[in-house]
Amino acid sequence: MATRSKTKLSSPWRRRFIRTLQVLGVLGFLALIALVIAVYVARSQLPSYEELKSSPNGQMIRVHAADGTVIVSLGPSYGEWLPYDKIPGVMRDAMVSVEDRRFRSHPGVDPIGVLRAVKLAFNNRGTDKRLQGASTITQQVARTIFLSNKYDFGRKIREAILALAIERKFSKDQILELYLNKVYFGGGAYGIDAASRRFFGHGADTLNLNEAAVIAGLVKAPSRYSPTADAEAAIGRAGVVIKLMQETGKISAAQAAGANPSSVSLAPEPKQNSVRYFTDWALPQLEVLIDETQRPLEVWTTLDLNMQRAADAAIRANAPKNAQGALVTIDRDGAVRSMVGGTDYVSSNYNRATQAVRQPGSAFKLFVYLAALEAGHKPEDTLVDEPVTIKGWTPRNSSGANRGEMTLRTAFAYSVNTIAAKLGLEVGFATIADMARRFGITTPVDTHPAMVLGTSDVRLLDMTRAFASVANKGVAVTPYGITKVTAQGVTIYAQEVDRSQVLVAPYVAAQMTDLLQTAVNTGTGKAAQIGRPVAGKTGTTTSNKDGWFVGFSSGLTTGVWMGRDDAKVVPGLQGGTAPARAFAAFMKVAVANRPVEQFDTQVTLPEWQLEPDEESYFGEADNSLFVDADGNPVEPGTTANPGSDAQVDADGQPLPPAQGSEAKPERLDQDWIDRVLDRNQSPPPRPNSAPNKAPSAVPPPEVPRARPQETRPNQ
Repeated sequence: MATRSKTKLSSPWRRRFIRTLQVLGVLGFLALIALVIAVYVARSQLPSYEELKSSPNGQMIRVHAADGTVIVSLGPSYGEWLPYDKIPGVMRDAMVSVEDRRFRSHPGVDPIGVLRAVKLAFNNRGTDKRLQGASTITQQVARTIFLSNKYDFGRKIREAILALAIERKFSKDQILELYLNKVYFGGGAYGIDAASRRFFGHGADTLNLNEAAVIAGLVKAPSRYSPTADAEAAIGRAGVVIKLMQETGKISAAQAAGANPSSVSLAPEPKQNSVRYFTDWALPQLEVLIDETQRPLEVWTTLDLNMQRAADAAIRANAPKNAQGALVTIDRDGAVRSMVGGTDYVSSNYNRATQAVRQPGSAFKLFVYLAALEAGHKPEDTLVDEPVTIKGWTPRNSSGANRGEMTLRTAFAYSVNTIAAKLGLEVGFATIADMARRFGITTPVDTHPAMVLGTSDVRLLDMTRAFASVANKGVAVTPYGITKVTAQGVTIYAQEVDRSQVLVAPYVAAQMTDLLQTAVNTGTGKAAQIGRPVAGKTGTTTSNKDGWFVGFSSGLTTGVWMGRDDAKVVPGLQGGTAPARAFAAFMKVAVANRPVEQFDTQVTLPEWQLEPDEESYFGEADNSLFVDADGNPVEPGTTANPGSDAQVDADGQPLPPAQGSEAKPERLDQDWIDRVLDRNQSPPPRPNSAPNKAPSAVPPPEVPRARPQETRPNQ
C-alpha cells in the first residue's frame, strides 16, 4: 500500500521531468535548424577564395617628406603570398600543433576545446580572465578577415557560425593557407612571409624548425613574445611549440632534442633616426583630420629632409655632455620643417620639442615686452634700472649692479630683470599671462611677479610658435605637419592655412622685432648671428638648468632648448651659448637657398654697447639668484658659484666690475643685504597702466607717457 502511494506521489514529478526534456529537445532541434540555416546563409554570402586572399588585414600608412620621399611606412606589412605546397611542412605542423591540434578533424568549431574553455571559465568565475582556448584556426580566420577583436559573447557566436560556413565552402588546406598568410605575427607583419622577413631577414619558404617554432609561438601574444622585444620570452615560447609538436607526433623525440631556438639569427633592427620625432607628433593628428580606417593612406608632410639633417647635426654637435637638446623649425605659414626631440631617438623617443615642459627663463620676456608695446611703450622709452620690490620679491640683475636710466631696447638686449619687473607691475601680470596665451602658450601661466622672468613651464613648440607669430607681423601662426592625405589616389584631406587671426597690430610686431634683432646683434644672443638679419631671444633658468634660444630669419623661426631630463644643473649652459650656437649652425644651412629678408625696422644698437663691462649683463643665468624652480624668491646673497662672491662668464672667467663699483668683491655683510633688499627705501610708485589697444594696421598717434603716481599694486 505504501509503495503504491509513493508511486502515485512521484508520478507528477516524473511527468514534469519528461515534459521538460521534451521541451528542451524541441528547442534544441529548433536551434539546430536555425544554426544550419544561419551557416548556409553565411556560406552563400562568403566571398570567393581569391577575394579572401586579397582582402586587407589593416591600414597601411606611407609618410612622405615635403619632396615626396617616403620617410616611414607604418601599419601592416605583407610578404609574398605562399601557396599551401610552398609553405614548409615544419611551419604548417608547428602552427597546427600549437593553435589547433584537432584542426583536421573538427567541423570548424572544436567541441572538446569548447568544453575545456567552459570548464576553465567556470574555475575563473569572478575574475577578469576571458574565455580562452576555444578558438580554432578556422575561427581565427573568420575573426581576422570578417570580425574585430572586440571580445563579447555575440562576437563569439558570429565567429562560430562563420567558421562552420568557411569549413563548408573551403578545404582544410585552403583554410590553413589563408591562416598562415593572413594572421598577425607582431611588428606590423601579417603572414608568415612578412614575419620571416621581419625577424629573420629571409622569406618563409626557407624556414627551418627553430625559426618556425619562434613564428608559431608569436600568435598567442605577438608583442609579448616578439623576438626583437624580448628574445628570452620568444625562445621560451618556441620551446613550448617544439614540445607540442613532439606530443602531436609532428616531430620525433630526436628532432625535438636537437632543436635549439636560441640559435636563430635575428635580422638587425631597422635604424631609427630623428625623423620619427616628427612622425610621432604628426601622425596622431590623422584621427582628427580624416575618417578613414580601412584604405591604405599616403600622407604628405611638411618635413624638409635637408633641414632635418641639419637640425639633428646641430643638436648632436652642440648639446652639452650628459644633456639633451631639442629643436623645431616653423615656416611663415606654420609648416613644421624640422623637429628634433632629443639627441638620439633610439635611446629615447621622448619628444622634448612637443612633450617636455620647462621654464623658458628670459625668453618669456617676449610676452612682457609685447604687452608693454601694446600698452603704448616704444623701444626708445626710458625706465630706471634700480632696486625694486614687488610684493616682497626683489629681482636683481645678473651683474649684481644697477645702471640707472636706460631705454627699453637696452634693457631687452641685455635682459635687465628690474626693468622687466617694472613693466610687469605697470601693465599687469595677468595681462602678460593673457598675452602668452594669445600667442599660443598652452600650459598654465602663473601671475606672481617673478613670472616676468619665465618661471612658468612651457613647451618648445609653443614658444617657437609665439616667435613665429611675431615674425609674421602679428598674425597667428599655427604649426602643422600634414599637407595632404590621399587614399587610393583620391585626396581626402588638404591643409588650408588660416591667415585671418591678428594677435597684435603690425606696428607692435615690428617694434618687438626691433628689440629682438638688437638682442642678437649686440646683446645676449650674439652667438646666433648667421650673416643675415636675425631676431631672437635667449633664455636661461635658475642654476643653468635650461638654456633656450628662439629666433627667426628669412621666413623661418627656430626654437632650441637644452638641458637635462632630470632638471639637474648643466655647468656653463646658458641660452647665449650652446642653444644659440646650435641655432646658428642649423639656420646657416636652413636659409642658405632663401633670399635675404630685411626686417621692417633697421637694427638700432643700444647705448650701452661700447661699455667695457657689457658682458656682465648676460654672464649669468637670466633668472638665477632671484627665484627658485617654483618661482619663489631665493635667499639674497646666493651666487652661482658657492663660496665665491664674484660673477663669472660662461667659461668660468671673472667678469669685470660694473661701472662705478670697486674692483674688489663686495662683502656679504648686513649693509650689503639691506642695500640689495632695498630695506632703506620704499618701493617705487607704480605708473598707471596704459589701456590695451586694439590691433590695428595703422600706428597710433603719440600718447603722452603716464606720470608716476601712488596706486595700489595688482591683487
